[in-house]
Amino acid sequence: MCDDRTDFDVELSRRDLGLIAGSLAIATAMPASAAAKKTGGRDVSVTTPDGTAEAFFVAPLKGRYPGVIIWTDIFGLRPAMRTMATRLAGSGYAVLVHNPFYRSSNAEIAPAGTPFDAAFRAKIMPMRAMLTADAVARDAKALVAFLDAQPSVNPKRKIGVAGYCMGGPLMVQTAAALPDRIGAGASFHGGGLVTDKLESPHMLIPKTKARYLIAIAENDDKAAPQDKDTLSIAFKAAGRPAELEVYAGTLHGWCAIDSKAHHAAQADRALGRMLALFRKGLDQFSVAHGLTA
Repeated sequence: MCDDRTDFDVELSRRDLGLIAGSLAIATAMPASAAAKKTGGRDVSVTTPDGTAEAFFVAPLKGRYPGVIIWTDIFGLRPAMRTMATRLAGSGYAVLVHNPFYRSSNAEIAPAGTPFDAAFRAKIMPMRAMLTADAVARDAKALVAFLDAQPSVNPKRKIGVAGYCMGGPLMVQTAAALPDRIGAGASFHGGGLVTDKLESPHMLIPKTKARYLIAIAENDDKAAPQDKDTLSIAFKAAGRPAELEVYAGTLHGWCAIDSKAHHAAQADRALGRMLALFRKGLDQFSVAHGLTA
């Protein structure tokens, strides 16, 4: 799982420029729906206690909307993530996706076609190690503050978080760091949601107040079939609404449009489930006093 398991690294390491270009072209040409809102996106900088993070912010051109934070996979901020953020924004959200490795390197750390090989591992793993729970909490608070300051964001709505691969556990850590602000969290082929460590993301669920979508790749589930059961028990014990599903026929990384594992039909279905999650978790709640808007 990107940085947590080696079983599936081969799927990511075989990405090629032709596939990436084709996937990006398809994704750009196909909005989320015929009713997709017109959006405007721009590169921005987010000031955090640890420095300045490069980011991409995109939102509908008119109106105010719930904010959404995207935590990227191990390949970081890149054109594919901007495209995915733009598609989500077209459904009525103000979306911020940032470079999670800004403490060590400016974006972009993985140009198109970068293989997940030994050289890339040696480069990226020390950067990944800096994303401790405390560091994620600091980043999360800065990202939320940035969103709340944007004219296109409705700060009375709760905020959503989406995490891909390594971003899955970071999503949960974000929800735990800001329980009164984060209303919904989605993990797509998340790696490391369940570990044997005391600070395992699944142990943080009781500290959150969000509802969840956990979209699991079929080969990830085969490698660790007990993880979904552990997560299900944790969600039920905490009283947190959660949808957990193994997406048939998918390989780790299937939601990222520049991955060779990309499964367009299942990625679209997962996007639809995230939109349903956000409608329940973000659109119906006000932050102030927990009153409906």
